[in-house]
Amino acid sequence: MVYVLQLLFWGSLFLVFYTYLGYGIVLTALVKLKRLFVQQKIAAAGYTPVIALVIPCYNEADILQAKIENCLALSYPSDKISIVFITDGSTDSSMDIVRRYPGVTLLHEDKRGGKVAAENRVMKLVTAPVIVFSDANTMLPTSALTELVKHYADPKVGAVSGEKRILQKDKEAAAGAGEGIYWKYESFLKKMDSELLTIVGAAGELFSFRKELYEELEADTILDDFILSLRIAKKGFRVVYEPAAYAMETSSVSVKEELKRKIRICAGGWQSIVRLRSLLNPFAHLTLTFQYISHRVLRWTLTPLALLVLLPVNLLLCWYTGELFYQLAFVAQVAFYTLALCGWYLENRSISIKLLFVPYYFFIMNYAVFLGFFRYLKGKQSAAWERSQRQVQV
Repeated sequence: MVYVLQLLFWGSLFLVFYTYLGYGIVLTALVKLKRLFVQQKIAAAGYTPVIALVIPCYNEADILQAKIENCLALSYPSDKISIVFITDGSTDSSMDIVRRYPGVTLLHEDKRGGKVAAENRVMKLVTAPVIVFSDANTMLPTSALTELVKHYADPKVGAVSGEKRILQKDKEAAAGAGEGIYWKYESFLKKMDSELLTIVGAAGELFSFRKELYEELEADTILDDFILSLRIAKKGFRVVYEPAAYAMETSSVSVKEELKRKIRICAGGWQSIVRLRSLLNPFAHLTLTFQYISHRVLRWTLTPLALLVLLPVNLLLCWYTGELFYQLAFVAQVAFYTLALCGWYLENRSISIKLLFVPYYFFIMNYAVFLGFFRYLKGKQSAAWERSQRQVQV
């Protein structure tokens, strides 16, 4: 009995540590080892292929003017870029706003088919060899596109992802503080993933790819950017991460909104694992499979389950063995969840203590995995994109 409990405890502890810290350590070591034997390629600055900048949006009238003006201000040769806004299903004044700008192409259908349907449709109409997708609620620096597409001078690069940055206020709520810290760590992992071989999942806020590599996505696809980027990687092309090309957006207005977004992502994660199951075969894609499982699959499957198992198993080991280590480990876990509870309490009273919001956000992330899993099983996650409420930009 004790042996089984110890096996469960140490196995669960290893999974949690490896998923959130250990992989970063191993990845960094592998990248440094690679640098000793392989010289890193430098992207060709000044390479500017013909591109199409595509922005799918749904009822984004309140921010659409700012987004359009942001796109028009980007420092990319005007004869090599076309800007397309898709407003399918929108019931506000989005279409009228886009029509005010003669340099922008509007695509609109009254029927709301979802983001994937809009992307599949636009891909049949655009002719540019490089396609760039960007979200309507993100703003780009003027050099974003030139930094993004310079990597296509290398024929082995099939897609390039920009960096997602969260605009934080001095006094940020739990959602903003947690999301900002999470994305900073994510950006580090993406940078290392890219240097080792390829990133495993692009940021939909700013994502580009070679048009010839696009595969029409299933209509019910939830994480379109994730599946598309990994299908490109599966073909043997690199998906590069370029942090100098970044998309800025504000954080969710509350943890409730962030939880809603995370549940959708986790439901999409389970859908993606099923559709990309061939990537779980290390004999076909050794390095890619290692990165994919370590960075993505474990977060959506075994690791949240390990967290759920760890606390009661730890308690039983305290009871059966009385060993000091297990007692300290149990106290540490209780303290962590107590801090998360304090973060929840303060969030509901609009009191900002960032130190407490980190364990709270971590708890919400893993809680969302279970809710997302059951939503995926029930098939109740719509592919139509739903605008999440975010902080107002100032």
